[in-house]
Amino acid sequence: MAIPATISNELAQPYTLTTEQIDFYNANRFIKLKQVLSAEALDCFRTVIADQVAKMNTVKTSLDERDTYGKAFLQLFNLWRLNDDVRTLVFSKRLGKIAADLMQVEGVRIYHDQALFKEGGGGITPWHADQYYWPLETDKTITAWIPLQETPLEMGPLEFSAGSHQIIEGRELAIGDESETLIQQRLRVTDFEHVIEAFDLGEISFHSGWIFHRAGANATPDARRVMTIIYMDRDMRLKAPENKNQQNDWDTWCPGATVGAVIDTPLNPVLYEPGL
Repeated sequence: MAIPATISNELAQPYTLTTEQIDFYNANRFIKLKQVLSAEALDCFRTVIADQVAKMNTVKTSLDERDTYGKAFLQLFNLWRLNDDVRTLVFSKRLGKIAADLMQVEGVRIYHDQALFKEGGGGITPWHADQYYWPLETDKTITAWIPLQETPLEMGPLEFSAGSHQIIEGRELAIGDESETLIQQRLRVTDFEHVIEAFDLGEISFHSGWIFHRAGANATPDARRVMTIIYMDRDMRLKAPENKNQQNDWDTWCPGATVGAVIDTPLNPVLYEPGL
């Protein structure tokens, strides 16, 4: 389908952040922003992304047959490379500028995108920090978490431990039962606020790579459809992998990049910088 001009124009318009919002993100390393996308845009991309997920999904097992990670969501990657309509959203200047402004960098590249569809009856997403998986030299990373529908608590919206990017313990854990248990125990003895809130239609969150976060189960019969875009500083350099997951990410999401050099590959184009 062709993306209507009204939506393309919306995605080209800047979303103005206040100084208070940038300061909040800097302190807590997450923020939820209301009315980032219109109902029209969400209706359009909900259809486009759901259709692409259906084409790409190879999971045939029932929820009961899967492990904790498998019950958490259907996870499909780099939809932008296969679908020009999805690419319109992922390459949006509106979203890219928010990412750059929050991280206070000149520009951002894409690391990769992913659709995260938590099926009706799907399980929890355990506590974890994303950057455990990423062979990236600095913490100038940010993920846009874009619910494609209104997301009440019953659907399992994203939850954050505000300011928990300061915690080193738990960073070495892959997402799973162990990370859920150990990180939850660690967070219980801290003063970091556990933020659990519904998402209004058009509300999007942005969180950094080292913030600990999770999501509850989807207690509704409907899928919780979410699109995510992972951004990194335009000048991000590749670091030597510290675990097998980081090696896999290097091979998969930035093949051809060189340790110590800026990650400038065909899979990691600049999505926003002034004048682009």
